[in-house]
Amino acid sequence: MDLSTAGARATFDMRDELVGNTARGALHGGVISATLDLIGGMAAMIAVADDPAADLVQRLKVLGTIDIRIDYLRPGIGEHFEATGSILRSGRRVAVTRMELHNDAGTLIAVGTGTYIIG
Repeated sequence: MDLSTAGARATFDMRDELVGNTARGALHGGVISATLDLIGGMAAMIAVADDPAADLVQRLKVLGTIDIRIDYLRPGIGEHFEATGSILRSGRRVAVTRMELHNDAGTLIAVGTGTYIIG
């Protein structure tokens, strides 16, 4: 997992227990959704950490997903995957993030938008 002011990034390898479609060997949709929610939440955490007036510990205690939308564009086929997330907008109480999942060939598998309570 990498965190910076630009956003969050995580990579993971394909494993048998992550397969949803055994005929194609593709990632399960729930794995894709959970990964994008995680990376969106990590990007939202960056927004909280960048606020110098924030009581960081208290705000991180209430950080949670309000809404998430995932668009599955292609089957999750690959050996390795990379999820990235960035802030679209951050306010005092809510952050909106954009997330993407790519495979090892650079193919865009899924995109998402998440809304997170941050304080």
